[in-house]
Amino acid sequence: MAAKSKTLADLFHETLKDIYYAEKQILKALPKLAKAANSDHLRHAFETHRDETEGQVGRLEEIFELIRKPARGKTCDAILGILDEGKEVMEEFGDSPALDAGLLAGAQAVEHYEISRYGTLKTWASELGLTGAVKLLDETLVEEKRTDELLTELAKTAVNQKAAA
Repeated sequence: MAAKSKTLADLFHETLKDIYYAEKQILKALPKLAKAANSDHLRHAFETHRDETEGQVGRLEEIFELIRKPARGKTCDAILGILDEGKEVMEEFGDSPALDAGLLAGAQAVEHYEISRYGTLKTWASELGLTGAVKLLDETLVEEKRTDELLTELAKTAVNQKAAA
């Protein structure tokens, strides 16, 4: 018997499980990053993004409901690798003025991963006619891009200069 062909809807669901797992891992990591940060501005950015991430997880759960699937994650090796790099930065640069620059760079790697995933999911949701999911994914995509811009500004105006000094 031939195996059933996988569809875009299947790919959408698998990728949704991937980013759901990733967001849950990010939720666990953000308090650790905030605690490790020396810069009050960077600490505040991590704390603010934690609150946003909770809302993003909620939106993902709404999307799972829309497609009538259980809200379950699947291991996302990409996010685990990015978060492991962040742990390495904390270990190697913990007592260094470059710590915050490293934490910020790691946070931007996470943001770029999320922007990529949410952009793809939004496009697929549109193709699949999932208008409710498109709206929810767009809300998250806007937040992720805004966080990336905030981190870039923080890097340019404070964190990188302190690391270079």
